Amino acid sequence: MPGGRLTQQERQQIALGLADGLAYAEIARNIDRPTSTVTREVMRNGGPTAYRADLAHRATERRAQRRRQAAPRGAEAPPQAHGRDADAMREYEETFATVLMASGMPKMMARVMACLTLTDAGSLTASELAGRLQVSPASISKAIAFLESQGFARRERDERRRERYVVDDDIWYQSMMASARSTAVIVETARQGVGVLGPGTPAGVRLENVARFLDFVSESITRAAEQARDVLHTRAEEASGDTAEPRSDRG
Repeated sequence: MPGGRLTQQERQQIALGLADGLAYAEIARNIDRPTSTVTREVMRNGGPTAYRADLAHRATERRAQRRRQAAPRGAEAPPQAHGRDADAMREYEETFATVLMASGMPKMMARVMACLTLTDAGSLTASELAGRLQVSPASISKAIAFLESQGFARRERDERRRERYVVDDDIWYQSMMASARSTAVIVETARQGVGVLGPGTPAGVRLENVARFLDFVSESITRAAEQARDVLHTRAEEASGDTAEPRSDRG
């Protein structure tokens, strides 16, 4: 499988695949690249409806030039914890952010979320985030506000009274709970609408079906999330220290 940056010809094939309505995985097979590479390429260059091969190629060259200009000559990437490869980490962080974008998270919010999630501490200050992502503090503040509203991050003060942004080990559980609370408001509002429109009218029946569907799905997801948190949650020290044979729940 070829490595390195995408060529202009590969980008043209991606554009043709998108025009034909092909899935990212199929486009990736056609050019012998990982699906994550194609997903990242498309999402960082306008998305599936706005992707243009020539514009994407020029944008990539500009980004590479900016990185070369920003890095001092002879400077090396800072050492990574646990012997991690710096280039692999940078590539994976970009991939993780792109997948979050593909799921509907705005670009800057996805980049901040990926950056926080992939730190061992699970927390960074605004200045640390701004430095890592090369963006303004205002962009960080806006991204954090969004992540907080979705239950993905929270704020705390460290010993130096600096505000730190934190992602907990159960961030996806917290996000699901936040989503469930938002869904409950929709359910309640829909049922209010049934009373206004009339329970036997077409619009009233439609709203009642919306309320019942969302209520059922939300309750099911909440129960599953609570069970998963209790059963599947693993801490780093447990994972690294568990050298015994896996426990079997079977008799």
